[in-house]
Amino acid sequence: MCGIVGFTGRQQAAPVLLSGLAKLEYRGYDSAGMAVRDGDGPIEIVKAKGRLKVLAEKTNDGFAMQGDCGIGHTRWATHGEPSEVNAHPHITEDNNVVGVHNGIIENYQELKDKLLKHGYTFYSQTDTEVVVKLVDYYYKKYNIGPVDAIAKTMVRVRGSYALALMFRDYPGQIWVARKDSPMIIGVADGETYVASDVPAILKYTRQVYYIGNLEMACLDKGSVIFYDLNGEEVQKDLTEIEWDAEAAERGGFEHFMMKEIHEQPKAVRDTVSSLVKNGCIDLTETGLTEEILREVDQVTIVACGSAYHVGVAAQYIFEDLARIQVRVELASEFRYRRMLLSPKGLVIVISQSGETADSLAALREAKKMNVRTLAIVNVVGSSIAREADHVLYTLAGPEIAVATTKAYSTQLIACYAVGMELARVRETIAPETLDGMIGELQTLPDKIARILEDKERIQWFAAKYSNARDVFFIGRGLDYAISLEGSLKMKEVSYIHSEAYAAGELKHGTISLVEEGTLVVGSLTQKDLYEKTISNMVECKSRGAYLMGLTSYGNYNVEDTADFTVYIPRTDVHFATSLAVIPLQLMGYYISVARGLDVDKPRNLAKSVTVE
Repeated sequence: MCGIVGFTGRQQAAPVLLSGLAKLEYRGYDSAGMAVRDGDGPIEIVKAKGRLKVLAEKTNDGFAMQGDCGIGHTRWATHGEPSEVNAHPHITEDNNVVGVHNGIIENYQELKDKLLKHGYTFYSQTDTEVVVKLVDYYYKKYNIGPVDAIAKTMVRVRGSYALALMFRDYPGQIWVARKDSPMIIGVADGETYVASDVPAILKYTRQVYYIGNLEMACLDKGSVIFYDLNGEEVQKDLTEIEWDAEAAERGGFEHFMMKEIHEQPKAVRDTVSSLVKNGCIDLTETGLTEEILREVDQVTIVACGSAYHVGVAAQYIFEDLARIQVRVELASEFRYRRMLLSPKGLVIVISQSGETADSLAALREAKKMNVRTLAIVNVVGSSIAREADHVLYTLAGPEIAVATTKAYSTQLIACYAVGMELARVRETIAPETLDGMIGELQTLPDKIARILEDKERIQWFAAKYSNARDVFFIGRGLDYAISLEGSLKMKEVSYIHSEAYAAGELKHGTISLVEEGTLVVGSLTQKDLYEKTISNMVECKSRGAYLMGLTSYGNYNVEDTADFTVYIPRTDVHFATSLAVIPLQLMGYYISVARGLDVDKPRNLAKSVTVE
């Protein structure tokens, strides 16, 4: 949520800032702005409400703003409505400090009251203007440099933030600070970049630093100095980003979401290859040894959104294979409950970005309780990855569309691997059964590719039902987990009201909502539960529902009941989610396109939810 870009170097800053902000549009925003400075001249600020193209038009694609140092921002409204006044950057009355900010300042009203008493006035409704002017207050009151002024501000502020500032007295430099919000710093020959996420700077450099929590940095042309809260210098190592810059481009597809749906065979294959070595599950790189796994007596999976749905699927798999107690918790609820975690338990935190605020907070709560933690994340060096005891990286590559597809699929693979290894060390699975499952795991990429080859049927069906008012997704067991993700994809990108239910719960109230023309999608991949779910679908059909069935080739004669049936290749029942989700992703995408919506940037949504 919100996007920050900064640049200081030898070329004009504004075009670089606009390019970077364009790569961060997926994070969600309602306004944008830039501040640029030429040498020791005055700071020029241009802001615009709406899409980034409005800012580009106002600045002639950035070329109307002269200067080689600047900061830019795309704003997601929290404090104050979307407007030019509330858009970032924000600046002090005397142009001494200008800044942009990602996050939420929880005690901004208290700080604002303090500054009002000291003669400051405010033109916006934002918490960002407050924090910029608080830095200015300490800078002037104590006659100190940027490091000390920012450090005093960080101590006083409660909340989360990634902050980028320019000072009138320090031309050519950008000062940054971070607490619980993502920030990455890139360097090239004579040039330095800062951004909220990697895609914003991949075009210019792959050499990056990850600024730590409660750290600051001074960015000069081609160099960076890091500081801790005490103002002491901190040494950091450069990291090379392995993503290809082209991976963050659409590559001929109309939308990132469709591109990423088609990248799933490769993403799944890469993740499987990283976890299967010589025919065995290999978690060596995570540091989860056999001895550690053998001691685990409880698993708690914590996540948000689609990652939570991965956790729901993993719960069924872990319990069935490893015969271990598993709980799945919403990260946003976890930290506010008095969780009863076993000292020998394992808390698994799942997050694509590794910066999800609620998931990060849950991880820290688990660590406070001295419970071992495993992070399943996609972004190397992210906050959750750095703070967890063990890390399992998914190899999805950059995911730009707000609605996750390939990250979800690779998270499933990671959970399959952990579940199978838990079962092996606990001796709850026969060796020949495990060998068969590992072999089947390696076939999933090709089977996903086969589903994608038949996407035209889904496109036809989506066009037919693009005007649906309500869609219900139902299933039992793992099919319930599949339904949860299918429903979320539908509502995220099509804005159609959709819900997912464990099929047996229909009788307990939900069936009263079914009427003539309601679309009911039944997931039927679990053989033992097929007949019961079919019965629930028939109940819906008798009340006027139109039925779509989703099942495996050769398993069931669903067409006797459903009005439209989608088949997926047969696989081990534990892995059915990986295949069944593909048609549901496609259905959500095609319905969104048919309705003329912005698939990659759904309204009111952000890719990375980095504030609580």
